Amino acid sequence: MKEVDLVGFTDPNAISDNEDTEIANIKKKISKKSGGFQSMALTFPVLKGILKRGYKIPTPIQRKTIPLALEGRDIVAMARTGSGKTACFLIPLFEKLKTRLAKTGARALILSPTRELALQTLKFIKELGKFTGLKAAVILGGDSIDDQFSAIHGNPDIIVATPGRFLHICVEMDLQLKNVEYVVFDEADRLFEMGFGEQIHEIVNRLPESRQTLLFSATLPKVLVDFAKAGLSDPVLLRLDVESKLPEGLELSFITCRPEEKLAVLLCLLKRVIKEDSQIIIFAETMHHVEYIHQILDKAKIINTFIYSNLDPSARKINTAKFQTGKAKVLIVTDVAARGIDIPHLDCVINFNFPAKSKLFVHRVGRCARAGRAGTAYNIVSVDEYPYLLDLHLFLGRPLLIVPATGSTENMESAVGKMPQTMIEEELAELINWHNNSTDLTNMQKVCNNAYQQYVRSRPGASTESVKRVKELRINAAGVLPQYSDGSSTAMDLISRMKNYRPQGTIFEIGTKTSSIDYQVMKTKRAFHKENILNFHKKIEKREADKIDTESELSQKVDLPSSNTEDINSAFNTVVVPKKRSGDNLYKISKKRKRQTKRDEEFYIPYSAPDKHTEDGLAVNTFSTEADKAQMDLTVDNEQSRHLQTQLKKWDRKKKKMITIDKNPKAGKIRTESGVWIPASYKTNRYNMWKEKSKIEEANEDEEESAEMKKLRTTPHTHWARHNQKLKNKMRAKDELKRPEQILKARKLLERKRRKNGRKGRKGSKHGKNKH
Repeated sequence: MKEVDLVGFTDPNAISDNEDTEIANIKKKISKKSGGFQSMALTFPVLKGILKRGYKIPTPIQRKTIPLALEGRDIVAMARTGSGKTACFLIPLFEKLKTRLAKTGARALILSPTRELALQTLKFIKELGKFTGLKAAVILGGDSIDDQFSAIHGNPDIIVATPGRFLHICVEMDLQLKNVEYVVFDEADRLFEMGFGEQIHEIVNRLPESRQTLLFSATLPKVLVDFAKAGLSDPVLLRLDVESKLPEGLELSFITCRPEEKLAVLLCLLKRVIKEDSQIIIFAETMHHVEYIHQILDKAKIINTFIYSNLDPSARKINTAKFQTGKAKVLIVTDVAARGIDIPHLDCVINFNFPAKSKLFVHRVGRCARAGRAGTAYNIVSVDEYPYLLDLHLFLGRPLLIVPATGSTENMESAVGKMPQTMIEEELAELINWHNNSTDLTNMQKVCNNAYQQYVRSRPGASTESVKRVKELRINAAGVLPQYSDGSSTAMDLISRMKNYRPQGTIFEIGTKTSSIDYQVMKTKRAFHKENILNFHKKIEKREADKIDTESELSQKVDLPSSNTEDINSAFNTVVVPKKRSGDNLYKISKKRKRQTKRDEEFYIPYSAPDKHTEDGLAVNTFSTEADKAQMDLTVDNEQSRHLQTQLKKWDRKKKKMITIDKNPKAGKIRTESGVWIPASYKTNRYNMWKEKSKIEEANEDEEESAEMKKLRTTPHTHWARHNQKLKNKMRAKDELKRPEQILKARKLLERKRRKNGRKGRKGSKHGKNKH
């Protein structure tokens, strides 16, 4: 049989043959040119976890952050969501902690603004740190506090937490964080936006000064710079979020539809949405799709031309010239043919098939909106392409906005939505008519369907996380995009309502008698699956409720003032920024704009006086102050009721009524040793109650007893016997009243000792006989 080494059961000083071969295999995989994770001098368990997770080459933020973090420097990194920042702080964390230490307590703390982010971080710790043996615990608001007490008593190496609940635990348990040597503030700007400033400052005051701190943020407000000044020692600022992946003047539009409606949506865009004189490129996946779309557009009397790799070189040259000279306004291409074409004045890009790779999307849409010009990228997305759409948004670091079916559609730039169904149906009816009258089109349609099946086989798969999340997002239920709706009857479109309608009964139940076999069978089947149906509906309701909660949390966010260059320079000695490209057109354009906006100081008349702000500051009786004093409410008639009316009120979801907010900021708060005011609800008697309930002190006493038992000298009939007896008497005096389990255990131990002593006595007597 083949021997298998179990992780955690091998000698730490010796590396097995299997590990030697594994390291050799890993080294073979890496090319010398690529600056991979192997060049960062990581230990074997960490490197193994990274490669098992599927990481090959570090992202730009990882390449810059990890070496600095391994040196022990404090870091403030500006990174977008999806840029690989989780690995930036986890890999150095594993390197610093190395192995599990059960007695020391928490040695690393990761603070996240939301539950979802904290759970995601915990998942990454389990995957990346699989072979390190480190133990992690998660402390979240809304979970059972008793379970969290027991999790802390388990002495985890890493704590992932939200600030509110973690501070509650710290105050309740009087938790000592003296062993914490590595602290991470994930999405730090969101932590401060959501009003966790007080909690963060109190947690930081409880941490040791010798810690290493990493702070990750998408923006850099003034609060964050001040916090970095106070809480971090000589931090390095990494600014790798400056470059945008897409051109500034590019507008994105994502249109969802069924696969059979794609051509109808394309015709709607070309006929009704895009201007007639615009230059348009349509990207299709295969050469068969290119020819098919070309034939359809010819039928629709839209002048177009096409290019693909198998086309004759002279024909390709002619077709390109037609498009560049403006004889044909529409060009249909594949990705292979599109690489060598340079069109300087392109207005629109249409992705007929959504690209499987995010970089390919950037390459495609980057053809328009060049040199400071505006442009639009229209993307027709069907059901099987939704995971790739989510992957793209993660790659770009943008939120995925879905147009709601009902309600306001304000601030819905680059949102995912539909076209009005009436527009699509008109074009679809025309397409069906063309296919019925033309055998060439029907044959071409069959060829395209076969080609698409072959393409799907060769298409790289989307990430598993995106495939899971797409099921929860319900993109199919998206509403009509505001730019395509006419504002009247489209929102309540009858055809779309008919398509979305789902009857309660099946075809076997509707229009049949209750005595029929079909009806009876479906009835029994429905009764059998009743519980599953109810659970499914409950899950949907819960999802909707969570969505409302997150929206209400976002509405409570505080707008933080932005930081200026002086604040940044005073806080950070070293700032790492990406190198500027010498041939960057946008940089040149910005220089030109600066020159144009130069004003002539001799003839320029400002809107306000130069000393306006000083005058306002020195003013005593201004209109605003006098108006505030003279304000009077006519609905009340005494001082007390006037005071009550001026108090703020808000809706309390738990009490289901409006409650008064006390204007005193220190009301209902207690002051900690460090001088920070925290909610008084943090200090309750929950921890002592939990200790009594779980008999945690008794368990500790048992541990102490077992430790003292180890101290006893076990050799019988020696001068240590009296010493042993004294210690036993002490232990008995400690707890006179014993639990039944303890009595039973003591009896078993005593019986075992008697048997042992009896055997030894017999042996001694035999030896004695032989001597005499």
